[in-house]
Amino acid sequence: MKILTVEQLRRVEQSCARIGLPADLLMENAGHAVAEEVTRILGAVDKQSILVLVGPGNNGGDGLVAARHLHDWGARVNLYLLGQKPADDVNLRLARERGIACIASTEDKTLRRLDNLLASAAAVIDAIFGTGKSRPLADTFVAVLDRVSKAKDKNPDLRIIALDLPSGLDADSGAVDPACLYADNTITLGFPKPGLFNFPGVERAGKLAVVDIGIPSYLAKAAASELITADWVRSILPKRPLGANKGTFGRVLVVAGSINYIGASYLACSGAMRVGAGLVTLATPASLQPILATKLTEVTYLPLPESSPGIFSPQVARLIHRELGGYDVLLMGCGLGQSPSAVRLIKSVLLRLKSSPRLVLDADALNILAQTPRWWQRLAGDAILTPHPGEMARLAGVPVSEVQSDRVGIARKVALAWQKTIVLKGAYTVVATPQGESRISSVANPGLASAGTGDVLSGVIAGLLAQGLSLFDAAVAGVYLHGEVGEMVRDRLGDAGMIASDLLPELPLVIKQLKEIR
Repeated sequence: MKILTVEQLRRVEQSCARIGLPADLLMENAGHAVAEEVTRILGAVDKQSILVLVGPGNNGGDGLVAARHLHDWGARVNLYLLGQKPADDVNLRLARERGIACIASTEDKTLRRLDNLLASAAAVIDAIFGTGKSRPLADTFVAVLDRVSKAKDKNPDLRIIALDLPSGLDADSGAVDPACLYADNTITLGFPKPGLFNFPGVERAGKLAVVDIGIPSYLAKAAASELITADWVRSILPKRPLGANKGTFGRVLVVAGSINYIGASYLACSGAMRVGAGLVTLATPASLQPILATKLTEVTYLPLPESSPGIFSPQVARLIHRELGGYDVLLMGCGLGQSPSAVRLIKSVLLRLKSSPRLVLDADALNILAQTPRWWQRLAGDAILTPHPGEMARLAGVPVSEVQSDRVGIARKVALAWQKTIVLKGAYTVVATPQGESRISSVANPGLASAGTGDVLSGVIAGLLAQGLSLFDAAVAGVYLHGEVGEMVRDRLGDAGMIASDLLPELPLVIKQLKEIR
């Protein structure tokens, strides 16, 4: 599903008009789709009190259509009109013909009538401004949104639903006006917008739903960014032929672990195995191998010699290079630490590769590369890099705030500059390629913000890569599976106390469910 900027959306809407899809038809489709999604959010809307804040433009028109349908389905709908609607506005006339109560903000100078409506409302639909609003909000709008925010503080059960975007959220950048509401749900129309996936907009949008309003998808084919969907991931999942053997599903060498981060090895190897890799070998310090062998019984081992406990022998890089020919994927970095011997190992392995398995680099491999001038010129060929925002900031030499303010933009920029595939982790994880493509996860789950979940993700990606997927497909599918597993665990446990190992047994179940969808 393509993600469109305001300008791209404008061009798509112009194309719609040329092929016989006029704006009034799209508005009717939009309002009906929004009303249907509201019923999914609220449950049965019959006799529920819903307040619709109606702006002066097309977003307000969409809100009027949604209000009409919700009224027809039994909801008690009230309209609060902000800004002047034309006297001949068809959708406002249809609402009035149904007896839907309409209050104009110009008739409510003290906002007392708004307060009364908010006190009895189960939900508020913010249909004031959509993609067309980029300037600061004017006084009246600020005052109304402030009353809604205060009503939410008094009644946390009041559900705030944004139509297309929370008013005051910039559709392209994610910047927000101070008055912008913290929506519980955002129902965006036709295509997602980039600002919904950038901070601080992410925090205002709540749970995101994208509704179809009848725009043909081919009109947006030129857009380079897409939302990751279940249908796309299902179409590229590795096949599992009946006559397979473990070699069929690939071999992964995981170089990971140190005395302070033993668990990272377990999580990364388990992630690769749980998505179906045929053979996983763990290369870890020899002193840790007996400990890990009690937990990781299905992997094979390449114990790495140490000159003393915790200090890699100088011969380790040569040993790894000698073994690489037997593997399809090298995953490196999880829990290796940044001791002088770990730095020497990572640089000796990665920066002296002439030909190698495909690479997945995470954690300390990234932190050590970040200390190496122009490292991307010394790391041959494409590779998958999986930084969290702090690691990305170190790699790119910019503040974390700059990374978070334009996650898609910076991921695409560095993927092109470094000629590497980037997985920028976090809420709405971004995958970007050297060819300029980008995909965005639909998942923002605070339960995944805990130690070790990134090790699971890197293992998942490596396991899919070993089964023959391209770097881009493996990265995108891995991000999707990891996000869906996180959602499954959150549904069962909640988002506090979820730990990385909770994800592992659910991975095969998510794959199974994905394959069974028809």
